[in-house]
Amino acid sequence: MKIPFSPPYIDEAVINEVVDSLRSGWITSGPKVKALEEEIKVFSNAKEVLCVNSWTSGAIMMLRWLGVTAEDEVIVPAYTYSATALAVLHAGAKPVMVDSGEDFNISVNAIRKAITPRTKAIIPVDIAGVMVDYDRIRALAERKKALFHPASPLQEALGRILILADSAHGFGAKRNGKMSGECADFTSFSFHAVKNLTTAEGGGLVWRDIPGVDNEELYHQLMLLSLHGQSKDALAKTKLGAWEYDIIGTYYKCNMTDIMAAVGLVQFARYPKLLARSKEIIERYNKGLAKLPAEALTHFDDMVTSSGHLYLVRLTGKGEEYRNDIITRMAENGVACNVHFKPLPMHTAYKNLGFHIEDFPNAYEMYHNEITLPLHTCLTDEQADYVIDTFCSLVK
Repeated sequence: MKIPFSPPYIDEAVINEVVDSLRSGWITSGPKVKALEEEIKVFSNAKEVLCVNSWTSGAIMMLRWLGVTAEDEVIVPAYTYSATALAVLHAGAKPVMVDSGEDFNISVNAIRKAITPRTKAIIPVDIAGVMVDYDRIRALAERKKALFHPASPLQEALGRILILADSAHGFGAKRNGKMSGECADFTSFSFHAVKNLTTAEGGGLVWRDIPGVDNEELYHQLMLLSLHGQSKDALAKTKLGAWEYDIIGTYYKCNMTDIMAAVGLVQFARYPKLLARSKEIIERYNKGLAKLPAEALTHFDDMVTSSGHLYLVRLTGKGEEYRNDIITRMAENGVACNVHFKPLPMHTAYKNLGFHIEDFPNAYEMYHNEITLPLHTCLTDEQADYVIDTFCSLVK
């Protein structure tokens, strides 16, 4: 049996919707992008949504609009994928890494210690689709207001450190009854090919109400950032006599296309069922692996409803060599596994920036015995049972 790690859910309905876009002649940002934005807005209880070509683009634009400079700091976890810190670097600010807590998520105590008068934003990461405690992080940002020195209109409106959720894994997740998208000030989603809901490549930036900030105007300003600073998108320019536009600023090119949105729209119609299927597989794994010397990330409890993006397991009392051997042996048995994540300070690029894994002991502790099992909605019960049986036969 061959079980891939995370194939996209593509069926004839998705293919037909993409073909419809191709036949319509409208293949760049157009009506389907606008329709997807509206679906995301309603689903995530956000005030507004802008679809872009990646999580990273959304985060860079948000930090750019916040007005960060080379003198500013943005707090990120050491335990995350590179995009979290890259967004800070590409926006021109300094990433300040902090350690994990007792679980995979960022430590709120570590955030508290890292805040300085230069801190302009915090980017928590919803690992595997399990949301962090944004209430605690917001309360911390409120307590640290005296240190905050606003230097842009958005910073003035906030009056405190901005909270930008890296919810690349978290579309559809909840915490204390609130959706990912309505907890942080801004939330950036990923719709990359391996995500639960995909547009092949793509992302969405959503936000809450901010007193003193007009949502329609903010949407317009962020759209400018995504379209070279062009005052009209292609759809607006199709109106009779509406060819003329202005270039407001020297910005980016990272809009989503209708071809990408077509994939997402079809998946969106069945997304609640996909989330339910992910939960079924997680519960099946939890039951099947219960007697192993291993600890799985908690996806569902009284507070948390996960999007079920990844199934993370820590092998109790084991280390990197043992974990890597298990991954190899699982592959020999046809099961593709992965690791989430290798902490950023262990990568060459971040070592070269002066980060050292020794400064992040909890992140290393989470990483060194972690293995991620296949979790996707193409997985059948028979395949899930094969993963369980194979894993149980190898882990001692």
